[in-house]
Amino acid sequence: MSKKVLLAGESWMSNTTHTKGFDSFFTGVYETGETRLVEALEASGYDVTFLPNHLAGEKFPFSLEELKEYDCIILSDIGANTLLLPAVTFSKSVKMPNRTKVIRDYVLDGGSLLMIGGYLTFSGVDAKGKWHDTAVQDVLPVEILTVDDRMEHCEGVKPVTIKEHKALQGVGSDWPEVLGYNKTVAKPEADVVATIEGDPFIAFGEYGKGRSAVFTTDCAPHWAPPEFCEWEDYNNVWAGIVDWLTE
Repeated sequence: MSKKVLLAGESWMSNTTHTKGFDSFFTGVYETGETRLVEALEASGYDVTFLPNHLAGEKFPFSLEELKEYDCIILSDIGANTLLLPAVTFSKSVKMPNRTKVIRDYVLDGGSLLMIGGYLTFSGVDAKGKWHDTAVQDVLPVEILTVDDRMEHCEGVKPVTIKEHKALQGVGSDWPEVLGYNKTVAKPEADVVATIEGDPFIAFGEYGKGRSAVFTTDCAPHWAPPEFCEWEDYNNVWAGIVDWLTE
């Protein structure tokens, strides 16, 4: 039976104002960035459920039992507020389970968690990702900053593999450049296997009965440019990380 992965995040809605002299009009578009990651995991035999941001607020599991239906949870470009503020809590003050605590308990009970970088994971743009002060921080191998943690590199920067790890077996050491990442600080127990500008790029940890990992740049543009997403080892990186997490 295929292992099940829940991917939450990786979607956005954009509104544009077009002004043409005296007149203006608006256009809107819905976009997602999960395609390459999902294809990589499905090619390795994983059964991936994609939960975009606009659905995650109400559809992300509220209980440990529901979350344990999945072998791995991936949070990618989704802010903590999406899980901390269910609609009934925000609009009607109804108490609901804190899903960041559910994720923590899921890992401690043997589940696996991967956080992927983006403008709303880790700390993110204007620190709106807000993951530092949640229970998820307890089961990540890195300390999340409390300020805007984006390290923008329009010139391109290369990740560097600094040690061997089972998750990256068969992955070449010549990484393509990326255009940015989330700056974090490795915890003492972290197994940092790749860095970027001296900061953690890929790190692993074990908490309770479970495992977690971070990948501090994006899985798709803009931080992960086409040459990264089309890299021959792109699929191998994701398969290796999730294979290790779900061993």
